[in-house]
Amino acid sequence: MLARGITPPMQFLLETVRLGLTNLRLHMLRSVLTSLGIILGVAAVILMVAIGEGNKRAAIRDIQALGARNIIVRSQRPPESSSVGTQRRSFVAKFGLTDSDWNRLESALPDASRLVPLKAFGAEISRGSRRTVSQVFGTTPALLEILNLSLESGGRYLVPEDEEGYNRVAVIGSAVAEQFFPLRTALGESIRIDDRIFSVVGVLEPVGLSGGAGGALVGRDLNLDVHIPISTGRMEFSDAVYRRVSGSFSGEETRYSEIYIESRNPNDVMPMSHRVRRVIDVGHKDTSDVTIIVPWELLANVERTTFAMNLLLTAIAAISLLVGGIGIMNIMLASVIERTREIGIRRAMGATRTHIVSQFLVETGTLSAAGGTLGIFFGVGLSLAVDKLLPWILALPFVQRHIETQINFEAAITPWSVVVSFAVAAGTGIAFGIYPAILASRQDPIEALRHE
Repeated sequence: MLARGITPPMQFLLETVRLGLTNLRLHMLRSVLTSLGIILGVAAVILMVAIGEGNKRAAIRDIQALGARNIIVRSQRPPESSSVGTQRRSFVAKFGLTDSDWNRLESALPDASRLVPLKAFGAEISRGSRRTVSQVFGTTPALLEILNLSLESGGRYLVPEDEEGYNRVAVIGSAVAEQFFPLRTALGESIRIDDRIFSVVGVLEPVGLSGGAGGALVGRDLNLDVHIPISTGRMEFSDAVYRRVSGSFSGEETRYSEIYIESRNPNDVMPMSHRVRRVIDVGHKDTSDVTIIVPWELLANVERTTFAMNLLLTAIAAISLLVGGIGIMNIMLASVIERTREIGIRRAMGATRTHIVSQFLVETGTLSAAGGTLGIFFGVGLSLAVDKLLPWILALPFVQRHIETQINFEAAITPWSVVVSFAVAAGTGIAFGIYPAILASRQDPIEALRHE
């Protein structure tokens, strides 16, 4: 007798689902082992995509920290200057950006928001017995905004009055503050740049550009930078920077170490970068002493590369789903042989081929859906824990002996990876379950009843 309100088709569906679930429950261990491939496959897809997306976001964050609207024109030591060092014990290599380049850029880029110079000064920073190689740069107050830098509370950045008055003031990076002032605030203290004393007026907050895409782009750790007014630097130091190494010294003379050009609109960055290249080629066509870096261009390259990498990682992880589907087919084929007599009895009692196919598809669908659900929880859990587990694993002594441990992974779970992996898992289970289901439905009832 049908339950009130339940139609015959619905009653058939509920009965089929009940039979399928009952059979899975009777073989619980086998069901769990069968769906294990699906569980691991879904978890692997979610984890791989999360790691790829997290690393992409970290790289984009580093590049955007340099300003997506910026174009960086940088002086670089040409190969010819490097070779001179092997022939002479002392020399000064003159290369890079000049005042003529600055004037040409100003004339050719009237639509640029601003041009900000950077010039390296000094060979050494010291305070008492503590010393470090100089990363002192003369610049203007606009650098704070163009590089999206932030200051620790209580301090200030360079101001126009510092430039106009040739003030001996400095803004230091967080790593410099930790090195020279580990137990007290650096504000109001002094540091020595070569033999000149500068007063610290501000400390930059730590920036994450010491590694990854941003670090490669800048070419140095910004946390070790010291910024002084460029007018003060030109008055106190020469354009040449000398460094002594193993009894000899070498010098580099540049008028500008870097020039930051900021466009008014991100859409204007690429056209403006082409104009910058043409301007620089006028004075440096046959030399390799100036390079142009476009963070926006690198940003697009990172997005394309990480998208391709995500596809590759997902394809590799999806192999586990294929293996899981094959496992389901294998178990269901064995189940068909094992349940041949049961199939014969059901057929003899009036069950149609559709009934048999439906029962087996319910079982495979349940296995794949349950495996996909468990895989989602497993994959999301691993993704959330990877940034906590990875440092612990890399800190193990035997790991540190064999691999470079300066590795950072950042995971970012994407909704599409969860949805797609579950849909593929469920589809894989059903697709690989169709053949065993059809095979079961084609059993001859008389032969099936005779089966022992």
